[in-house]
Amino acid sequence: MQIGYKLATEAFGPVELIRQAVLAEEAGFDFVEMSDHYHPWLEAQGHSAFTWSVLPVIAAKTSRIGLATGVTCPSVRYHPAIIAQAAATMALVSDGRFTLGVGAGERLNEHVVGLGFPGERVRHERFREALEIIRLLWRGGYRSYQGKHLQLEDARVFDLPDKLPVIAVAASGPVSARIAAELGDGLFATEPDSDLVSSWQNLGGSGPAYAELPLAWAADEDKAAQAVLEKSRFALTGWKVMAELPNPVNFEAATASITADQVKSQFACGPDAGRHLEVARQFAHAGFDHLVAMNAGPDPDGFMDFFARELAGPLRALTPGGAAEAP
Repeated sequence: MQIGYKLATEAFGPVELIRQAVLAEEAGFDFVEMSDHYHPWLEAQGHSAFTWSVLPVIAAKTSRIGLATGVTCPSVRYHPAIIAQAAATMALVSDGRFTLGVGAGERLNEHVVGLGFPGERVRHERFREALEIIRLLWRGGYRSYQGKHLQLEDARVFDLPDKLPVIAVAASGPVSARIAAELGDGLFATEPDSDLVSSWQNLGGSGPAYAELPLAWAADEDKAAQAVLEKSRFALTGWKVMAELPNPVNFEAATASITADQVKSQFACGPDAGRHLEVARQFAHAGFDHLVAMNAGPDPDGFMDFFARELAGPLRALTPGGAAEAP
């Protein structure tokens, strides 16, 4: 079992994200994962640095830890040719430590370039074409592509690594699971859904399966839940909502009635390692083998210490498709 740490680009500025990544390597995490947003989910979060500027600095300041986007949308705000070039460069400057996590995107980040944000069917069509373009460019040479939604004209990525990055594709249903199986090297998800993992595998999907764990460490359960309410309550709305709302003010309104009890039902809140492992076991049992600690608590440094002392060993003992014995 590989264990990662989520760098919350919406909740911390770029310098702090770099500091946390270095600390994560020291704490023993196997990789760090960064979202790629233009806006934060909530105004209270207050940040949204450019992920592709922060990643190479982390690569330069670390030596072992893996790096991943979790996830970037290569089909609206970015043209896939740009992501193909950026990911290839990241693979080179990180000595092969980079994983490209990709998804069909959210309106929150993609509408900003004025192209609109299409419905789910068209999003998936664009996403499939984007991955086809990235794969085409990574074959080397000058390439052109004429799709229904996206085009490429005489483009070449000159600096390609000997070993291409893994592409982990975000999926939440049968259509995206098929895209992940056919065009990806791995899976990315946010819910402990064993049916999704099985569907992806039955369609021919293989490789690492990433999932984000909803955790919130603090010295007391109520303080942890309050931190989630202040800055991370958007996560309780689910992807049907998260993909569609356009701005932080809309998420503020949509989440105004969420309670601390609702937070505690989904997030492992507080200092009890048993509760954190209980949440992790759900994802391991579903078949995920790359678990990402998404700490929404108020103290990143305290969480790092907690991980090193109490969580690292038990989390790594979990078995995909099963669970380790409770400590």
